[in-house]
Amino acid sequence: MPRPRRCPGGQSSARALNLALLPALFLVATAWGSRVQAQGRVAPDTPRPIEAGTSLWAEELTFMEVRDAVKAGTTTIIIGTGGVEQNGPYVAGGKHNFVLQTVLPEIAREIGHALIAPIVKFVPEGNIEPRATGHMAFAGTISLEAATFEALLTDICRSYKAHGFLDLILLGDSGGNQRGMKNVADALNAKWAAAGEKARVHFLPEYYSEDQWSWNFLKSIGVVQIDSTPPAGQARDRAADYRNGIHDDIYYEAQIAVQDPALIRMAQRVKAGQFTLHGVNLAPISRTIEIGRQLARYRAGITARAFTASQQRLRGTPPA
Repeated sequence: MPRPRRCPGGQSSARALNLALLPALFLVATAWGSRVQAQGRVAPDTPRPIEAGTSLWAEELTFMEVRDAVKAGTTTIIIGTGGVEQNGPYVAGGKHNFVLQTVLPEIAREIGHALIAPIVKFVPEGNIEPRATGHMAFAGTISLEAATFEALLTDICRSYKAHGFLDLILLGDSGGNQRGMKNVADALNAKWAAAGEKARVHFLPEYYSEDQWSWNFLKSIGVVQIDSTPPAGQARDRAADYRNGIHDDIYYEAQIAVQDPALIRMAQRVKAGQFTLHGVNLAPISRTIEIGRQLARYRAGITARAFTASQQRLRGTPPA
């Protein structure tokens, strides 16, 4: 095997190349070290160097923007729980999450001085094993154990409390989320009250249960959904989570359409002559989207009133 070619100084060409690279490597290492040190010098109370961006969604804000909003009196955070589950042949699995994307900004504006936490997209949806049950029997569903869900919510609430939020709102767009949220709110409120802490967790079941699926509201604007094969003894135009054998509702489809009509498969349904749901024509899509916006404002009013009542229960009077 040929030996490495020697350079004039008696070093191998490979070693000479390594030595030649040392200054460049030193500069790279120095630059990286300086960057790490610079990042380490950004303290939590460092003044904001630019004007604040604006968003109701906390995850779209910088830490400085969230910090300064809290200092200025925005001490309410809304934590919405959605889910990924089956919703029949027309609606994407993230149905509850898409609804929350539509309604949570309306709730934040109605309440005032509030930000919105990232949506909790994974919730209990049924047993995973040894046999999948509930929504877990259908492809694409993601389920959490109840203990996992409650632990996740607990740590989210603790995190926001640590940064100065005083009113932490828990609300869920699905029935399976309600018990876990209540358990977390009860446990944290008891713990914080005993410790003399000011923060409180407001579990608002009214968001989900008051005029559930906005059935009465939809009827008031002329939207009547018919179940062709209702259970024995039940009305064809009742409030229900299943009609005509599918887990779908105008309440959901209209609010989802505000985000993107593709999420309710508008184009495919129009092509197949199936752009209806439970006897309701969804065309034109502009009308369905407007219904979705009306629903979001309606749910926001319900939720804001429930929040005021919760403040009175937990504090005796709403904070100024």
